[in-house]
Amino acid sequence: MSILAAGEPVPEFTLRRADGKPFTRDDLAGRTTVFVFYPFAFSSVCTDQFQLYEEVLGDFSARGATLYGVSTDALDSQRAFRESLGVTIEMLSDFEPKGAAARAFGAYFEPGGMTTRALVIVGPDQTVQWSWIGEHPGVLPGANLIFDGLATGDA
Repeated sequence: MSILAAGEPVPEFTLRRADGKPFTRDDLAGRTTVFVFYPFAFSSVCTDQFQLYEEVLGDFSARGATLYGVSTDALDSQRAFRESLGVTIEMLSDFEPKGAAARAFGAYFEPGGMTTRALVIVGPDQTVQWSWIGEHPGVLPGANLIFDGLATGDA
């Protein structure tokens, strides 16, 4: 598996928002987006990851970046996960067809049949600005990785 690299255009994809409406490549135009691919709602590492990111969400926003969690969980699971954590980061579902967007981004963990732990920053031009993929789904990427990735787009 190979995560999309800096400079690559983002492929066409469709994810689902909590209300069931589509989130597509077109939604990326003109803004900096951080996709936080995560394996499962309610797992301990995912819980820690989103609580950490929520604590510094204002700092991401100040840098002009919007974060989205992406997993192969169903919408109801993601909604319950988000509410239980009390986070405001929007979760996008890659449930059906399962993992299609994660596969397109290179963030699907085939042996587990799930999204792996990965980060992809997309610039306003719908091109990958920076990406990272964990050695395995249990790795917790700190917020500093995202800040470092955002810095690569600074001129």
